[in-house]
Amino acid sequence: MDIYERIREDHRIQRELAARIVKTEGDSPERRELWKRFRAEAVAHANAEEQSFYSRLMHEASIQEQTRHSVSEHKEADDLIEKLDDMDMSSGQWIRSFEKLRDELEHHMREEEKDVFAKARKVLGDETEDAMQAEFDRRKNAELTHEA
Repeated sequence: MDIYERIREDHRIQRELAARIVKTEGDSPERRELWKRFRAEAVAHANAEEQSFYSRLMHEASIQEQTRHSVSEHKEADDLIEKLDDMDMSSGQWIRSFEKLRDELEHHMREEEKDVFAKARKVLGDETEDAMQAEFDRRKNAELTHEA
């Protein structure tokens, strides 16, 4: 598995959790548990991605602007996650805000999978991609362990 497949796997998990969350209602134990898992997954993924993938791409002039854009989208998602943490889960506003987060993350993931990966493949070698995947896993596991 290379870094691109690894990131796609996380995207699949986030999409599945998000789809399950929007089917929940109110401040239910199911919604709370799914939110906890989604939140941990999204935050750990973004942090690991920035530290292992985007940190190396930031030095490549041909992809630097796209890299900065992607990192800024992580910040926007993080802000929405914090907002959701402070909201009443039983309110209609919570699910509307979650749907906004889901839509923003879906946009980010599609853009990443289509545009960023294609550009990254042009500037990174197989050895670097393999090392990034190992670093991504290490960082993400550390994030999830810290979160628990």
